[in-house]
Amino acid sequence: MKLGLNIGYSGSRLEIPLHLVRYAESLGYDSVWTAEAYGSDAVTPLAWLAAQTSRIRLGTAVMQIPARTPAMTAMTMSTLDALSGGRVMVGLGLSGPQVVEGWHGVPYGRPAVRMREYVQILRKIWAREEPVTYAGTEYRLPFDGAGAAGLGKPLKSILHGRQLPVYLATMGPVNIRMTAELADGWLPIWFSPRRMHLFRPHLEEGFRRAGNGKGWRDFDIAAGCTVAIGDDVGALLAAQKPFLALYIGGMGAREKNFHNEMAIKYGYGDAARRIQELYLAGRKQEAEAAVPDELADEMSLVGPPARIAARFRDWEDAGVTTLLVQSRQPEALRLMADLAGTSEGATG
Repeated sequence: MKLGLNIGYSGSRLEIPLHLVRYAESLGYDSVWTAEAYGSDAVTPLAWLAAQTSRIRLGTAVMQIPARTPAMTAMTMSTLDALSGGRVMVGLGLSGPQVVEGWHGVPYGRPAVRMREYVQILRKIWAREEPVTYAGTEYRLPFDGAGAAGLGKPLKSILHGRQLPVYLATMGPVNIRMTAELADGWLPIWFSPRRMHLFRPHLEEGFRRAGNGKGWRDFDIAAGCTVAIGDDVGALLAAQKPFLALYIGGMGAREKNFHNEMAIKYGYGDAARRIQELYLAGRKQEAEAAVPDELADEMSLVGPPARIAARFRDWEDAGVTTLLVQSRQPEALRLMADLAGTSEGATG
């Protein structure tokens, strides 16, 4: 199993834990990943990290598809790949209608169609086989819709790059199948090693649809996992609950919240509905308290080192090939490197 360090997106102040990234690189971590919501973007921190590191690969988990045209994403990530010496991985996600329409000001449209067309256009741009044309539902190159000048010209990238690895952050069956069919890797959201049976059939169907012999050996499952070392397991689980309550309760509308739906799928239906009810009523602390310990525990590795070690192999047995460690503890990064066998005597 490879290890990645997931540093996420910023809060009100942008603070990149450079010392942790460099330490992870010294420990043999394969990658570092950034994110974006509606504050800091995912790419600028990666560009800064590219200049501060030498080997560790650079991934976005994730860039929001509706925020950029396919061509802009292709240009941006090819540029960063060239500057970093070929270390870039492109992680993409659809986001939700509140952010897409409320923040980016574009229609939510048909998200599954948008994702498929987006990836196909990226592949055509990076291939540089011919000037790019595309006649899709969400994207048309050259654009010939309402307001078009009629002067659009098919173009081919000036920059000679490579086909960059594409990872998709998906949740529902349709998009998980598409991920296995089109992408190089999957960024599962709220992954629990106990729940892999819910996803395996959709991934295998996606491999079959690829039609080129694609299978598990060609595919990276890069799952995020909070890791925290300490003796008080209850306190460590409680520390995760504000984030879980935000997503399960408030990251989406009452009638459309994908994170809430995932908690229900995992068997926490009553708790998910209660968390949402409390969060949307402004009772955030009560919503946090309503997050079950069991839910936080099955998606994380927390407690004394012996407890973490005993549960670590569940993730590998589930088929996770890259564990994206979410932690600000140097000792947690070191422990995971020891367990995964990547550590080579680095010191913090």
